[in-house]
Amino acid sequence: MAVTDLFAGEIATELLKQLLVISRKCAFCRSSAEQLILYIQELLPIIQEIKHTGVELPQHRQRQLDTFSERLSDGLELAKKVLNSPRWNVYKSLRLAQKMEKLEKTVSRFMNGIIQAHVLADVHHVRVGIDEKFPRLERQLEAMKIGVDDRGGWLGEAVNRVEEERKFEGTLANLSAGMELGKRKLKEMLMVKDFTVIGVHGIGGSGKTTLAREICKDDQIKSYFNNRIFFLTVSQSPSVEQLSVKIWEMISGNTMVASGNMFSLVKLQHDMDISSRTLLVLDDVWSQSVFEQLKNKIPAGCKILVVSRLNFPLSVVDSSYELELLREDEAMGLFCHFAFGQSSIPFTADKQLVKEVVDECKGLPLALKVIGASLKGQPEMFWTSAKNRLSRSQPLCESHEVQLLERMKLSIDSLSENVRDCFLDLGAFPEDKRIPLDILINMWIELHDIDEKDAFAILVELSDKNLLTLVKDARAGDKYSSYYEISVHQHDVLRDLAIHLSNQGNTNQRRRLLMPRREAGLPKEWERNMDQPFNAQIISVHTGEMREMDWFRMDCPKAEVLVLNFSSNEYFLPPFLDDMPKLRALILINYSTSNTVIHNLSVFHNLNNLRSLWFEKIYVPRIFDTTIPLKNLQKVSLILCDIDNSLDQSAIELPRIFPRLSELTMDHCINLNKLPSSICRMHTLKILNVTNCDSLQELPADLGKIKFLQLLRLYSCPNLKRLPVSIGHLVWLKYLDISQCVTMGCLPEGVGGCTNLEKIDMKECPQIKNLPVSVVSLHSLRRVICDEEVSWLWKDVGKIIPGLCVQVVEECFNLDWLSE
Repeated sequence: MAVTDLFAGEIATELLKQLLVISRKCAFCRSSAEQLILYIQELLPIIQEIKHTGVELPQHRQRQLDTFSERLSDGLELAKKVLNSPRWNVYKSLRLAQKMEKLEKTVSRFMNGIIQAHVLADVHHVRVGIDEKFPRLERQLEAMKIGVDDRGGWLGEAVNRVEEERKFEGTLANLSAGMELGKRKLKEMLMVKDFTVIGVHGIGGSGKTTLAREICKDDQIKSYFNNRIFFLTVSQSPSVEQLSVKIWEMISGNTMVASGNMFSLVKLQHDMDISSRTLLVLDDVWSQSVFEQLKNKIPAGCKILVVSRLNFPLSVVDSSYELELLREDEAMGLFCHFAFGQSSIPFTADKQLVKEVVDECKGLPLALKVIGASLKGQPEMFWTSAKNRLSRSQPLCESHEVQLLERMKLSIDSLSENVRDCFLDLGAFPEDKRIPLDILINMWIELHDIDEKDAFAILVELSDKNLLTLVKDARAGDKYSSYYEISVHQHDVLRDLAIHLSNQGNTNQRRRLLMPRREAGLPKEWERNMDQPFNAQIISVHTGEMREMDWFRMDCPKAEVLVLNFSSNEYFLPPFLDDMPKLRALILINYSTSNTVIHNLSVFHNLNNLRSLWFEKIYVPRIFDTTIPLKNLQKVSLILCDIDNSLDQSAIELPRIFPRLSELTMDHCINLNKLPSSICRMHTLKILNVTNCDSLQELPADLGKIKFLQLLRLYSCPNLKRLPVSIGHLVWLKYLDISQCVTMGCLPEGVGGCTNLEKIDMKECPQIKNLPVSVVSLHSLRRVICDEEVSWLWKDVGKIIPGLCVQVVEECFNLDWLSE
């Protein structure tokens, strides 16, 4: 017996202890750690047996064991680095995770090769039965997309952290005397009979919206207003007509068909009789004139709480309250929560230095939250530098916006270049709008030449630093939901910071051309510089209706992403699309109440490098009539679009138009009765999402010919009664979602042919009472989400399919998502 045998046993035992801690605390390395735990638990008895036999191994076998012992020693050092790595440093964690995976493969080769061939030949009664089904690092993204990871993966953990932070912020009224005082004062004002309009004002990032939401959740207020409390975000670039429609729909409880007849809306508003107390909260109001226009359209008898940075005069509001900033002890508690994960300064920290940093945040909750998160886990030298830079900022005053942004800039300067760039890209989207996760990830991939895994790592890092908020769709209902139910929201102060930093320097040399708010046309600053090329990689335009004459020529040779935000019934695509040879992602988002007819589709002829297309609230048929083949297009997303049954036409040849398409999404589309049969010849298609399409009645019979399809989501298609029998030919299918397909009667008998299927989501499918016999062939199935009535059938299947998890969901009646 060699000395190495003893050391290998001691090292393996110590490494096992470290791995058990890693499996509980480190999301990035959890999969590899769990697999290594299994390996080492199998290995320890072998080492003990070698030690107890007292038999010297042959020299070549001893050499192999010596080498393996060295690898275990390296693994022990790696485990210590993983445990000491700060959670906020996502890139370092990712690199360590890759090293952990490499260690896992080394141990795997030893266990499944050398030991089986040599050592186990001498200890006959030891068996090696290592399960090879545990996910590897490269599969984590896939698991996150389809929601099969029990813990939700990186993104699931990030969303859970956000939800925990929201709960913490929900207790801010208890934490802050100023917030508690404000809540008490506002409640008194709201219950004064003679007050109709009450204002709340304060500096950006001071917690006005938090206070307003606390008011809405207060039991006394809810009782006083009989639960008739409505919350509406106005924002910096509002459409008064659209907001008026929303207000009427909320208060009346009816939906107004988008007919454009505002006369009927005005008449309904004046005729409406509000017999019970009603509270309308208007948040983030930037303009007195906008508020006065809205105020005139709100039915009489409705009490209004208006939240703004502005202190509206008493001629506009009946009473007003200015939100106080946090006191010193309150600011310290909030800062420490985000910087140290506790309510006070740890004994290891420099108390004076921490106090000086907190003082420079001036009692602003948002600044304390963001700067605290940016300093978490940083060395003392970094804290000192941050304090010095904060102290050089000008004092906050009445015109505080620039000074506030300079303070917040500290949290951006500490980011790596790639992460900083991704943060600045968020300025391309309008304020107070949720950004679909899919569109953001795809934009980052195209702009920064990173893969999906790196893009998600950046997303999680920005979330950990409170620079964005991950919002889960209330309809998702459980922690196993996929990333399609998650969107991104950003505080308007942080969006202002992104635009402020992006708009510095010479206009033509900026990496981003961004419009801070909606305007009638393109900025004059751009027009003055149109004689020179614009070197921006990303261009974001935010306007109303644009006709051909409203555009001017812009030479944009380096543009890779174009975001067109608009609100109109007709829209002429910019002619300068012809001058964007490198364009890879085109995003059109219409914020009007009706679908937009797009003109100038001929510009697509020159978009040879276009890889991603996002259309939201667009009238689609003309696109299929006129578009030439887009040979490099890989992703198409049609959201809230009017299909007008154009896809029913047999002449539509999707493989010709999109020869390399890998992902097609149609969500909340109207007049989509059936999918074209030509979709079955799209052999490059891997992901097909047809969700929330009320009129969809049938799928093509040959759907099973899309042989490489991996994800099929048919969520909430209430008139879809059956799946085609050919679905059993989708041997690569991993995820099937038919949840809320309320008229679907059964799964097809051939579904057992989907041998790689890992997850089925069939919640709220009340017509499905039985399962086909072939489901016992779904040996890869790991999770089924279903209603209680059918759960016992799946649990019986679980007796045949080891490791199958059957999750019974609770019904979710939360309708908050309707206001988005």
